[in-house]
Amino acid sequence: MAHRSAKLTVHGRGLLVGRIIEQGWPVARAAEAQGVSAATAYKWLRRFKVEGQAGLADRSSRPAWSPRRLSPQREQAIITYRTTYRVGPHRIGWALGEARSTVHAVLRRTGAPRLADLDRPTGQIVRYQRQRPGELVHVDVHKQGRIPDGGGHRMLGRAGGHRDRRHGVGYDFVTWRSMIAPGWPTWRSMLMNVPTPRSASPAGRWPGLQALG
Repeated sequence: MAHRSAKLTVHGRGLLVGRIIEQGWPVARAAEAQGVSAATAYKWLRRFKVEGQAGLADRSSRPAWSPRRLSPQREQAIITYRTTYRVGPHRIGWALGEARSTVHAVLRRTGAPRLADLDRPTGQIVRYQRQRPGELVHVDVHKQGRIPDGGGHRMLGRAGGHRDRRHGVGYDFVTWRSMIAPGWPTWRSMLMNVPTPRSASPAGRWPGLQALG
């Protein structure tokens, strides 16, 4: 599959080759119209002449020959050690004289299950397996909060947050920390959060704060 910033897709390669062969465009002009170099245009033209339409398809980037890849015997030794002792790549690599990354690559390529998915005494896989993704539908059910009609305290200013109750001489001071607006002057927050004292006047004010009301 072509990457996101590729200049030519399978359709673009067919258009490039069609302009050169069927419409008689020069290779340099067709390459300029597609936004690629002339060497790229010659490459796809050569593949089309040799393989036909199949030559314009995407190819795997995997090399055809890997000289440093482990032999099948060494890979089988890694799988056998993993099955017998059920240990991770670090201990397998130390025991067999291979790099940890090499052992990890072999385990992933062969589809070996993770140790967390195995039953240690028996070595059997304890997780369920399905034939294809999405075969089972998972539903998570949990208790919802009891939100009253019209919304909660964030919408309607209902009670919420932590209260700190302090007792004084004849007064009960209740401070709602969640209702103090940040950035307000300290004295204004104090006046808004100090309730009416028990010994206050019928007007509900402090005796010395008549002018501030």
